[in-house]
Amino acid sequence: MNKIPLIIQREYFSRVKKKSFLLTTFLVPLFFIGMYVGVFYLTKKSFEDSHAVVHIIDQEGSVAPLLKSNKNLTYTNSNVELQQQIAELKEQKDNTNLLIIPEDFYTTRQVELLSAGKPNITTQNEVKDHLKEIVRSAEYLRLGLDGENIKKINDNVSIAAKELSEDGDAKESHTEVAMGIAMALSVLVYLSLFLYGAQVMRGIIEEKTSRIVEVIISSVKPFQLMMGKIIGIGLVGLTQFLLWLVLTFALTSAATTLIFDQQDLASEAMAQNKSAMPAAGGLDFLQALQSVNFTELLLCFFAFFIGGYFLYSALFAAVGSAVDSETEATQFTMPITMPLLLTYILSFGVLVNDPNGSIATWLSFIPFTSPIAMLVRVPFGVPTWQIILSLCILIAGFLCTTWVAGRIYRTGILMYGKKASFKELVKWFKYKS
Repeated sequence: MNKIPLIIQREYFSRVKKKSFLLTTFLVPLFFIGMYVGVFYLTKKSFEDSHAVVHIIDQEGSVAPLLKSNKNLTYTNSNVELQQQIAELKEQKDNTNLLIIPEDFYTTRQVELLSAGKPNITTQNEVKDHLKEIVRSAEYLRLGLDGENIKKINDNVSIAAKELSEDGDAKESHTEVAMGIAMALSVLVYLSLFLYGAQVMRGIIEEKTSRIVEVIISSVKPFQLMMGKIIGIGLVGLTQFLLWLVLTFALTSAATTLIFDQQDLASEAMAQNKSAMPAAGGLDFLQALQSVNFTELLLCFFAFFIGGYFLYSALFAAVGSAVDSETEATQFTMPITMPLLLTYILSFGVLVNDPNGSIATWLSFIPFTSPIAMLVRVPFGVPTWQIILSLCILIAGFLCTTWVAGRIYRTGILMYGKKASFKELVKWFKYKS
């Protein structure tokens, strides 16, 4: 067993020293932050640039004066014939429309919106809302109701969602933050297990096809080689995660400082107008983040990531030893990753909506699904005994899986030119040492 540390050291440093590792480690946090900033900016800009011009031909006669322009729409009454306006519309720029209001509009509640291209969905919805408001006001008048007083009715309801702690105190639940963290962890764990497990399989296939493994096996037992690869690549993953956390924390701190500076300026300006809503919204979000037990979250993340990684990497190692190329590995990798994929898909619906339900609870106790299922549940609050039990079952599943994978690995690593099948894998498993 003293040769395993040498294999771990080789696998670890051979990957950590690569330029691709350094670039990935330092650029990924910047890439994701830049991506979100870019998406936010482009989305904001698209709404700003989506100003529409709507020419109106009002055959009913009383609707056009009631349509008021705003920052998104500019209404103009058309003084030309319908066919001429349609001909002019074809030559005008994008997001220029023609609204045709028929004589029986108040009866049929139907209009036509023409555009040279595909009518903008936002424009359609805004025009529709304006027309609905006009129809609603007309109905109020017909029924003898005071529309202005009805509009003044405030029907907003605020729900203060709170959860009871173990000592009986009620505190803010911040469910939205828990849902966001749960879905982020689901994505992170799924991609990580698949990425680093595939690295184990790819490394074994490369050594097998280049026949280097024959030299290594002459001085190292197959099981030692497999465990050394799994642990070494696992440490690479943990190193990358720790560096990502440090970089993300540094970038987040810088962003938070900038936000606070902006909020201070905004508060001073808004204080003069007796309004500080933007600052309050930012403080609410920060208070919601403070309610999350990040210590428990990080401990659970690393524990379940390591357990899930060892379990799936052992399976990927067995697959890598059984095939001669990554193309052949597809028939084996799909079945072993299906539980992980299923849990990943369910995490965006079933698990997040009902984290303490029977489906979520059972999935968090099955070794093949618990790395994702339990981490999705943790932000919502999970009894400590369930976390410990789930982790113990995951460790037991890893030990059992490693034993099975090791028996397949010892034979498959020296098999060449023969396409493996599930039946063949069973034979390899039964071979005596």
